[in-house]
Amino acid sequence: MATSDGPGRRRRRPPVQSGEAGPVLRYLGSTRNIAGCALALAGLLAHFLGLAGTLWPVVVAGLYGVGALLAPPDRVRLAVAHAGVETGPLRADLGALLRRVRDSRRFPDDVVARVGALAEVVEGVLERAEVLAASPDHLHVVSQTIRDYLPVSLEAYANLPRAYALTRRGDRERSAHEELLAQLDLLDAGMREVAQAVHRGDEQALTDQGRFLRDRFGRSALDL
Repeated sequence: MATSDGPGRRRRRPPVQSGEAGPVLRYLGSTRNIAGCALALAGLLAHFLGLAGTLWPVVVAGLYGVGALLAPPDRVRLAVAHAGVETGPLRADLGALLRRVRDSRRFPDDVVARVGALAEVVEGVLERAEVLAASPDHLHVVSQTIRDYLPVSLEAYANLPRAYALTRRGDRERSAHEELLAQLDLLDAGMREVAQAVHRGDEQALTDQGRFLRDRFGRSALDL
């Protein structure tokens, strides 16, 4: 909605920010509101049973107030998840690199496909941010692959003339194209080793959970 700001000029009213409703929504989901509603419902139940008398609205409101006042406050969480801080920028850098490779005309289709396959492996590792952040060595390898190893290999290839990159020089010497594919294979193998280590951690967690469940529920009902 526009408002007047002098002759010939109109100033647009700033839109209402969605964050303005934040405190209300936070309170509705708070421990205080839940506790108050629980006691208020108890007051309504007492009214339906004929125990609250004609002053049941006051009783319900009073019980809500008691519950809201006596409920413990919600815990404040100010800490930022370390795993997300570590892997979020890496995920963004990987996506930007992949887009540049796909948009460039300097890379043959097989190179683009290899880089895409490698990116899928790396993205799968980054999805397990907590496990990855707990292993500095693995995190370092992933970071270096995204920000150093892979870009350097691709840039060196992209700076060569296309015909020169595809030409083999001698019987034993690889062409630049073959050399790049070999380097991509090495990076892919390294990332798959990191992925296997991450999955082994998940597998161990699953094994530990199974051991706990067998110890907890594998006995007779009388032992529970």
